[in-house]
Amino acid sequence: MTTLGPVPFVPLVGRLVTVVPLRHDDLPELHRAVGRPEVFAGGWGGGAAAYRDDYEGWADFIRGYLPWDEGLVWGVRRTAPAGEGPGELVGTTTVGLVDLRCESAHVGWTAYAPEVWGTGVNVETKLLVLGSLFDHGLGRVQIQADALNERSRAAITRLGATFEGVHRRTQPRADGSWRDTAVYSVLADEWPGVRDGLMRRLETVQQPSR
Repeated sequence: MTTLGPVPFVPLVGRLVTVVPLRHDDLPELHRAVGRPEVFAGGWGGGAAAYRDDYEGWADFIRGYLPWDEGLVWGVRRTAPAGEGPGELVGTTTVGLVDLRCESAHVGWTAYAPEVWGTGVNVETKLLVLGSLFDHGLGRVQIQADALNERSRAAITRLGATFEGVHRRTQPRADGSWRDTAVYSVLADEWPGVRDGLMRRLETVQQPSR
């Protein structure tokens, strides 16, 4: 088995989005995008009870919630025309639980501004991030969601990931209840078909309105 090195953490540029390492300095801009009740309502961050209506409370939560030291925490920006500087930050996603010996990783902690839900933003983000992982030599990438989060589960299914099952009572939600986790994955030999499906979906997607 080939020994893999660290997963690259470099900007990934697409037509709609550019996926870049997220910095703590970006948190005010990220708050404007995802610091909203409707983002937490579906289960992100532990659910609605995790929402904080003030910036400092939200920022403290995010500093503890995202795996800054163990994962690759990305910011998702709209791709801006050349010379116009960085595009608007509209979301975040993370590569975590990287196990190079087992050639696996988990893509999660994903949230977007409601304005870009249902657009090509998540599709192209996953295309870029998954592509970078499989190009690096990984054999399995896991994607998961709270079993009650029907919107996220439907989005994962549309990506082309395979449903593996539900892990019961995996972690506490912010309200003290226990979450069941729906687990999906994409394997390296499945990736070409998944990639082609994502690219076909992007062919008809327009740049999200600013």
